[in-house]
Amino acid sequence: MTDLRNPPAVAKRISQRQSLLRLSRPQQWHKAMMLFAAPAAAGVITHPMVLLRATIAAVAFILLSIAIYAFNDVRDAPDDRRHPKKQYRPVAAGSVTPVVAVIWGCGAAVAGLTTAAYLGVPTFLLGLGYLVAQLSYVYGLKHVAVVDVVLVALGFVLRAAAGGTAVGVPVSNWFLLVSLFGALFLVAGKRRAERASTVSDARSRPVLAAYTAAWLDQLMTIALIGTSLSYGLWAFQYVSDDVVHQLLTLSFVPFLTALLRYGLLVSTGRGELPEHELFRDRVLLVAGLTWAALVGAGLYLT
Repeated sequence: MTDLRNPPAVAKRISQRQSLLRLSRPQQWHKAMMLFAAPAAAGVITHPMVLLRATIAAVAFILLSIAIYAFNDVRDAPDDRRHPKKQYRPVAAGSVTPVVAVIWGCGAAVAGLTTAAYLGVPTFLLGLGYLVAQLSYVYGLKHVAVVDVVLVALGFVLRAAAGGTAVGVPVSNWFLLVSLFGALFLVAGKRRAERASTVSDARSRPVLAAYTAAWLDQLMTIALIGTSLSYGLWAFQYVSDDVVHQLLTLSFVPFLTALLRYGLLVSTGRGELPEHELFRDRVLLVAGLTWAALVGAGLYLT
């Protein structure tokens, strides 16, 4: 005979699995696309082995990010319960206990570092550096003004560099500078939008109180200039008689358009979720698609 007590137990296990998936924030996994940037910029992403190794590196950093999210949610649970949106995070809501979250985080960290080690010592060290930097952010440095912004931006740079070491392609100084300034631009815009948002709770992100709108605007301007100049110097090195290579030079126009458009959106109170704005704003989407088409053609039609 069927034990009627089993369905609730199964339902509970499914609920626990769903809660752990929510804890892992799959909506943030797109950030691992940075691992494909270096091999794509080097013109080798179409090679099967390169694509495979870049994918493995992306999986490694997704696992490391899961560990960071788990530890972060345990650390911030008391504050998250007072936030109108973050109160629904699994640990804050009580659907995942802190002990389970810590075990989940430790397992993800070990799996991520093991996967990174498979790709070589440089990738492992970058993965370890990423984990240490982000855990330092979680356990205190997120409340230190300026340092918090730099650490978030550093996470993108380490991802980008790991994409290069994983497949064995050199990472140019221009590539790293574009990654750094671009990340600073997005993070500054996000902080600017969070500060202006009526949904943000100072108790959940107290560092916002240390920032003034004028300073964040200044940081966005500096980052915009740095990103534009770095990308422009990279793109304009391809000025030549080669028509296809000229497409890389032309890619500067939609690239700059996208940056300026995002800056405008932030000034109007939007930009708290940069990845969402890409699909919500038609100008930003068209500029992004045009840029990708020009860069792709310039690198892979030669």
